[in-house]
Amino acid sequence: MKFTDLLGLFGGIALFLYGMQMMSSGLEAAAGNRMKRILERLTANRFLGVLVGAGITAVIQSSAATTMMVVGFVNSGMMTLKQAVGIIMGANIGTTITGQLVALDVGALAPIFAFVGVILIVFLKKPTVHHYGQIIAGLGILFIGLNMMSSSMAPLQHSETFVHLLSTFQNPLVGILAGMVFTAVVQSSSATVGVLQALAVSDVIGLPSAVYVLFGQNIGTCVTALLASAGASRNAKRATLIHLFFNVIGTVLFTGICMTTPLASFVESWTPGNPAAQIANMHTLFNVATTLVLFPFGNLMASLTKKILPDKAQDEDKTPHLLYLQPMDTTRELSIGLSAIALNGVRRELERMADMTRENVDRSFLAVLDGNKKRLPDVAEREEYIDYLNKEISRYISDMIAYEVNESDSVQISAFFKIAGNLERIGDHAMNICEYTKMMEDNRMHFSETAQEEIREMRRVGSYALSLIHHLDRIDDSRFAKIAAVEQQIDDMVDLYRKNQIRRMHKGSCSDQACVIYSELLTDFERIGDHILNIGEAISTVHPMKSI
Repeated sequence: MKFTDLLGLFGGIALFLYGMQMMSSGLEAAAGNRMKRILERLTANRFLGVLVGAGITAVIQSSAATTMMVVGFVNSGMMTLKQAVGIIMGANIGTTITGQLVALDVGALAPIFAFVGVILIVFLKKPTVHHYGQIIAGLGILFIGLNMMSSSMAPLQHSETFVHLLSTFQNPLVGILAGMVFTAVVQSSSATVGVLQALAVSDVIGLPSAVYVLFGQNIGTCVTALLASAGASRNAKRATLIHLFFNVIGTVLFTGICMTTPLASFVESWTPGNPAAQIANMHTLFNVATTLVLFPFGNLMASLTKKILPDKAQDEDKTPHLLYLQPMDTTRELSIGLSAIALNGVRRELERMADMTRENVDRSFLAVLDGNKKRLPDVAEREEYIDYLNKEISRYISDMIAYEVNESDSVQISAFFKIAGNLERIGDHAMNICEYTKMMEDNRMHFSETAQEEIREMRRVGSYALSLIHHLDRIDDSRFAKIAAVEQQIDDMVDLYRKNQIRRMHKGSCSDQACVIYSELLTDFERIGDHILNIGEAISTVHPMKSI
């Protein structure tokens, strides 16, 4: 093999990988938020899950990427483990689309595809047209790269050393191991299948040897998802195990069939003289047949992963930590699926934060009614947790800004940032209310029965107001109207209770110190209402309302 052939091989691989990445980026961008909505609204129907998994993977052309999304969705609570089974099975079918595209004999038209796509990208301004230009240009560049690889590898069929090396792939274990390692390094079975097709087109390797490499490539693609699940939840790790089980079981099944039956020759007979199509057909057959065999056992596979990775029996961990957010790689573009995962994770963490805030407001009013500081340590501990969540969520949102996100996601990110800040401020006011108990207990102060009744009403209204902002993805016209109404109710209550306080002061029925504390408490209560309204307004920017 000449040095120029080696350069052609590397150049062909580079163009092939770049064309595939360009085409998948264009397809994903053209799909827009529709793909995100499909994933978010996925039902528990496993048949639908297989179709969705196949469709999404056909768009992004990477079963590893789809599985990584599934891991993220399971980790963030958007998807159950049983739902994930169907998606993962479908993803393995969808990833065969690239091989079928490569098998199409359109190499002579590749420069035309590339030229038309570049024209659309360079000379037209409309973003949607740019996306379609990326798809067309990427397809053309992919085939140009494939042709370069095939041409540069053609001399290898006369190399005794290389032919001897490839002959070892007839050993199933060697072939499977080679496919696993190659795909684990490249992190794309679609790309490695394309390289295998280029070898076959150059008459360097035949289907009987290529099948074992092909099976190993399906296992190697699991490595990316396994790495992505590191540090994720127990269920997310189980999802990656299901992906691994699927491909390992399929490999064992098909290896046994190929060793004992003329399956490779049978598949060759479908498209004689077209080695690229033969490999693509075997790849499709492998994944479709494995899905049909394992689909009835989907729930059993999910149960098996739970036995392998059982839930940890441990005491409630009160150490501040994030449940739904994982560190992100800010050096890479944020895809539609990963954007959905990140935003949903932020929302779930904010809802945890809202729960803690509501709990602290309620406990603080109870502490004042009790007139002692025994609840203070519990409220203070929860307040530290709230501060931690605000800091970590804000940091995560700052990292998200480093990604290329669409306008809708940018609005949502901004809204979540405001929500976190307002929840933290509500927590501060709850802490203020609870700390008044120290002065009350130290000075043996108690509020009058009238004042206590007003505090009980503040507690009730405050709890109701905070319940309206718990579900950050379910706001509508009527709920925002309730938020605005309850905030006005809080303002009206504060005005009325201040007037009542002044009357009590004139009657001499309350001490000076008690009046000061009660006045500060009313101020905190009013500020809580203001921050609740701010949160409602922030959510409404994500879900615009027709009227209020």
